[in-house]
Amino acid sequence: MRRGKLRDAAVGLTVCGAFLSSAACGGFDDGRPTRQSSGPAALRILIGSSGDTETTAVRRAADAWARSSGNTATVTPAQEIAQQLGQSFAGDNPPDVFYVDASRFADYASVGALEPYGDRISDPADFYGSLRSAFTYDGVFYCAPKDFSTLALAVNEDLWKRAGLSGADVPATWEQLTSVSERIKAKGIVPLVVGDTRDRIGAFMVQAGGWIVSPDGRRAVADSPENLEALSYVQGLLKAGLARYPQSLDAGWGGEAFGRGKAAMTVEGNWIRGALKADYPGVRYSVHELPAGPGGRGTLAFTNCWGIAAKSRYKKAAIGFVEAMTTANQQLAFARAFGTMPSRQSARDAFTREFPQDTPFLNGAQYARGPVKAPKMESVLADFDTGLQQLASTAPQTILKRLQKNTRAALGD
Repeated sequence: MRRGKLRDAAVGLTVCGAFLSSAACGGFDDGRPTRQSSGPAALRILIGSSGDTETTAVRRAADAWARSSGNTATVTPAQEIAQQLGQSFAGDNPPDVFYVDASRFADYASVGALEPYGDRISDPADFYGSLRSAFTYDGVFYCAPKDFSTLALAVNEDLWKRAGLSGADVPATWEQLTSVSERIKAKGIVPLVVGDTRDRIGAFMVQAGGWIVSPDGRRAVADSPENLEALSYVQGLLKAGLARYPQSLDAGWGGEAFGRGKAAMTVEGNWIRGALKADYPGVRYSVHELPAGPGGRGTLAFTNCWGIAAKSRYKKAAIGFVEAMTTANQQLAFARAFGTMPSRQSARDAFTREFPQDTPFLNGAQYARGPVKAPKMESVLADFDTGLQQLASTAPQTILKRLQKNTRAALGD
């Protein structure tokens, strides 16, 4: 869930012709019970690691579980987890436990690839409701959220002061964001840098009360008045020079432009903290919840769950492994190791005491929207991103009409 993974969202699932749509794959839920092995389990665990630090932390936790349970657990970091999972499913040899990105969850759940164990985990209601929803398909809670990130507003304190602003001026609404941005621009400073994809601009859609699909993921609702209001607002910021895309500031992402002092504000996730510490340690900044829109507060959640293969021979042991990985104490250990936020509400107080600067991100869990929860949407969303990249010069109605048409086709709506 690090910044690189969130920036580079789209990778193909190209297995068995087209892993998710080909009947030649034979499906995953063929009605036959999966044979459960007796004796110690030998779990194979595939993770989409952010780097050596995360891999080491997960391996240590897995080793501790193995010692206490009498089983074995082999943790392998994937080079490209979507591709490797697809290949393993097509070859009928999936890992027992694996990371599942929320943006791909519906693809796996819709073809029966996942064991729906969510309600068999201890205290499932302890997971934030927005995260449980992200991993619920057809009313079934499938898998335990591993951790999560949300978007918030980062403010460069030095540029803020240079613009004559104080802490009282941090915008809490769209109207305030516009007025503050105008004051910043008047001082010759770029007010806001924001990424040019749905993973950033989608937050404005949520704040307007809109989204791409209905809550059950079955209907396209992209061309709604709420979404039109959101894209029109962002377009207004872009046209007025109150917001810029990173590329126009010669930056690869919002955090880079922000760290180089190219803009006074950015909309990013809590991964920005580690990035700034590593690359721009001299930047003084503060973090705040995103401004509310006409539909109220809104942000986006980025999360993975611990998936268990429906055909695993060690389902009982796999659930035990996930139990160990998702205790509040273990999630706090992961937070210390590689900067994630715990998915269990019972870890909230301890987390905010230890990482108070992340409180605005954690607060977003109460009103965050997860990725589009519908299968076969990857190419549709990639096309939407292309449209958003031209938002400054393209009518929002045109972009949303195309998104609606493509979404309806993908959903069979």
